[in-house]
Amino acid sequence: MTSVRADDLFTRSSTALVAAAGETGVSRLVWLSSFGVGHTLAWSSIPQKMIYRTLLRNIYANKAIADESIRSSGLDWTIVLPTRLTNDPAKGTYSVGDRLPMKGNPTISRADVAAFMHKAVTGGEWTHRSPVISD
Repeated sequence: MTSVRADDLFTRSSTALVAAAGETGVSRLVWLSSFGVGHTLAWSSIPQKMIYRTLLRNIYANKAIADESIRSSGLDWTIVLPTRLTNDPAKGTYSVGDRLPMKGNPTISRADVAAFMHKAVTGGEWTHRSPVISD
């Protein structure tokens, strides 16, 4: 199976963003990554691992490099790791933590992720952490 290609999108984006933050004096960054990137692959369910190691292999490798760039940037970062995104409306209730148990192929609405990211950028609870978010 051929992997979907990232073409260094995430590494180029993180590099540009960190540089722009430095030039403008911005210190806070909330970055959207994906569950299954980096250390969270170990917590993935078997179906998730199959997808991450085949179809999304190249994209997730590029995201892992970008995430590490953010972590080492000196910024007050939060890297949000949502499970599979949906276009469902916000429920306003979701699970978030440094680690969440995974079964099957869990989902989270983009609207709930956006609400969480807004809370994260305006609060300090998740600074220098990589929370997993799921329904």
